[in-house]
Amino acid sequence: MAEADAARALCDQIRGEIGKIIVGQTEAIEGLLVALLSGGHVLIEGVPGMAKTLLVRALAYCIDAEFRRIQFTPDLMPSDVVGTNVFSMPTSKFHLKKGPIFTNILLADEINRTPPKTQSSLLESMEERQVTIDGVSHALSDPFLVVATQNPIEYEGTYPLPEAQLDRFQQKIVLDYPSEDEEREILIRHHTGFSPRELAGAGMVKVATTKEMVKHRKAVEDVVVSDGVIGYVETIIRATRRDSNVSLGASPRAGVSLLIAAKALALLRGRDFVTPDDVKTMALPVLRHRILLLPEAELEGVDANGVLGVIVETVPVPR
Repeated sequence: MAEADAARALCDQIRGEIGKIIVGQTEAIEGLLVALLSGGHVLIEGVPGMAKTLLVRALAYCIDAEFRRIQFTPDLMPSDVVGTNVFSMPTSKFHLKKGPIFTNILLADEINRTPPKTQSSLLESMEERQVTIDGVSHALSDPFLVVATQNPIEYEGTYPLPEAQLDRFQQKIVLDYPSEDEEREILIRHHTGFSPRELAGAGMVKVATTKEMVKHRKAVEDVVVSDGVIGYVETIIRATRRDSNVSLGASPRAGVSLLIAAKALALLRGRDFVTPDDVKTMALPVLRHRILLLPEAELEGVDANGVLGVIVETVPVPR
């Protein structure tokens, strides 16, 4: 329990520091912390100007993590992401010129603007925490978190992520417009001199290290899950495959992701055991990008959020 209390206290500090930069977006911040604690990756969907990049930069700053950003474009090559071996004339040898993927937190900005070949360069790194260049495997940093962004309204010149790529993301977080009070606070902050380019100038301080986050991530493994909660996760996953609006339900990997995310959320909230509410909270971000709807259901206005909402409300909750 002491480990859970320590993890919660640290994450509360991180939330407080990010709050100096980001107004609102509490669910997105919590989702990123869950991914960081559980070793997952996050896909963020939102229209331009929603502070997606700033949010990830702020998180990296708080935990003193190395941060790199890649702007995905149609002409981006896999070697631009992972790196390449370069021949050195003075030594007559090849040496590795590392790509931006060799970092702690990687922001893959507008990932759906690059062709599938380049998108797939992230697959091995996200799953195996390594990259293979010219037949040689290179380990990545620990922790390693990929946060990809995409625009939900602009589809011209984009390449939709294939199911295999989507399945590698633990969560899909959708950013909504701020409330009236939040938008006013954003305007006031900028009016009084806030600059998103100067995090330290906004009063942010580094409250943790990457080593501390790795330590707490190991504590996620010790979070207790009862047989009833495991059965609850299983029932939700299987229900997605039987829904009349769904052509492709959630995979076993989706069930594992939901379970691990619920364990991380429990730790984040200061508990060393998972409750059904933890599973309910994580069901939407973990599963919304992992199910395919029937075309006729989409024509009728049905979406993944609605389908999952009904499933979570109708599946019996274990006592």
